[in-house]
Amino acid sequence: MTGIIILIVLGIFLFVIEFLLVPGITVAGVGGLVLTVLGVYKAFDDFGTATGIWVLIATMVLSILVIAFALRAPTWRRFMLNTNVVGTVDETHLEDGIKPGDVGEAVTRLNPMGKIMINEMVREAKSIDGYVDAHQQVEIVSAVGTHITVKPKK
Repeated sequence: MTGIIILIVLGIFLFVIEFLLVPGITVAGVGGLVLTVLGVYKAFDDFGTATGIWVLIATMVLSILVIAFALRAPTWRRFMLNTNVVGTVDETHLEDGIKPGDVGEAVTRLNPMGKIMINEMVREAKSIDGYVDAHQQVEIVSAVGTHITVKPKK
């Protein structure tokens, strides 16, 4: 009987891992199903129908209780990060005089996002004309907030 209990407990443990840590159909879920079914089958095979039915009912109730307990919010509060992240968006380029018509150089390939060098500063920009290769001249189309839009200089 100890072997049957171990199979069922390991199966339920693998189900919990499947539901909470590795969502989807993975080895943990398939392994949990195989171990649980094998444990119930062994109970029917070794101890008869009456005991097998009791083991099946106990397995279903235990599975539901374990999953319900694992999904409760207080269980996860112990694992949560309880700090607030305080930050701001870098808007210094607004004060640095980036304006439409300025010319810069693509530092990285813009496809469509990438880095540009403008007014001795490296900023992130978006190309409106598809891809722009690195080291190609770009012209500022717009600079609103932290969004800089460029096009290749012709």
